[in-house]
Amino acid sequence: MYSNFKEQAILYVKQAVDEDNSGNYAKAFPLYMNALEYFKTHLKYEKNPKIKEAITQKFTEYLRRAEEIRAVLDGGTGPASNRDAAVAARTKMKPKNGEGGDGEDSEQAKLRAVILPVKFPQFFTGKRRPWRAFLLYGPPGTGKSYLAKAVATEADSTFFSVSSSDLVSKWMGESEKLVSNLFQMARENAPSIIFIDEIDSLCGQRGEGNESEASRRIKTELLVQMQGVGHNDQKVLVLAATNTPYALDQAIRRRFDKRIYIPLPDLKARQHMFKVHLGDTPHNLTEKDFERLAHKTEGFSGSDISVCVNEVLFEPVRKTQDAEFFVKTSDDVWMPCGPRQPGATWINMQELAAQGLASKIHPPPIARTDFDKVLAKQKPTVSKKDLEVHERFTKEFGEEG
Repeated sequence: MYSNFKEQAILYVKQAVDEDNSGNYAKAFPLYMNALEYFKTHLKYEKNPKIKEAITQKFTEYLRRAEEIRAVLDGGTGPASNRDAAVAARTKMKPKNGEGGDGEDSEQAKLRAVILPVKFPQFFTGKRRPWRAFLLYGPPGTGKSYLAKAVATEADSTFFSVSSSDLVSKWMGESEKLVSNLFQMARENAPSIIFIDEIDSLCGQRGEGNESEASRRIKTELLVQMQGVGHNDQKVLVLAATNTPYALDQAIRRRFDKRIYIPLPDLKARQHMFKVHLGDTPHNLTEKDFERLAHKTEGFSGSDISVCVNEVLFEPVRKTQDAEFFVKTSDDVWMPCGPRQPGATWINMQELAAQGLASKIHPPPIARTDFDKVLAKQKPTVSKKDLEVHERFTKEFGEEG
């Protein structure tokens, strides 16, 4: 069955390369990302180490190219792409026009620390030791997983991405072996980055009533491997992400030299996210409209904004389906309109289709009122209480180490 994932990945890659070579970056980017998802799924099932290594190399290569395209799209030299909110979240950490004010970026400085030991090993000599483990924590939907992938690409490292479920087995001793093998592969393919998503579900507080013997063994093995005793782990970085940092076992938490808070997007980041998610979909929003949307979505995560835009994208379709009046434009296209609009014809979509004009029916551009309608119903998914928890953790442990 898993060969289907590989075949689908190759199909997406071919389409992505074709669009890439033609300069259609907005189309190439999502195709590359789809291919990467299928390659990642295939890697979970592939048993042959040589094939796994070859696919991992290809995965890194295509991820790097996708990142290059993303940089072009975000830089405004190409059409915007409709991608995960985390794509836009990274832009708030980029300096603009060489400026480096405080708003630019405490977060960028922290992530530079992740990349520094891999790109500039000569900086770390004598007693100056590089950080080897980083914890990314914050509310859900802020793009922690995507940031980890971006770090791996910029550091030019082999990227191993696992979730807690990938490391848990019902067989006695199998889970510890999976953890050990993961770190061994990372050492063999160094420089490398191990990313463990939702680490809290794997490494909760010890001594809890529902903790199993298997869970304790996994945590012990992870602690041993992260300690790196008897191994040269200077070129192996461990990144982990969690939405609930207080749920982490204290011993595991101490293994992370740096704990980086990934907060909700700020005003400018939210404004950019709306543009990125709309992409090249026809709309009539102005820059003022995007600013207004950013102000109205205070407290929204990147994921919340993604959900909002996805809902808005279908508003013109609903209008077209429900419309009772259409107008024929100069380029022979039928669009829904109001009854008083000049040239309005009293007809619905089904009647136009019955006349053989189905391909000529186009939905109207997205308008500001479409966003107003959706936002009137949508609320942020991250509560103030959740934010207070993360801010408290930051004060207690965020800059520790």
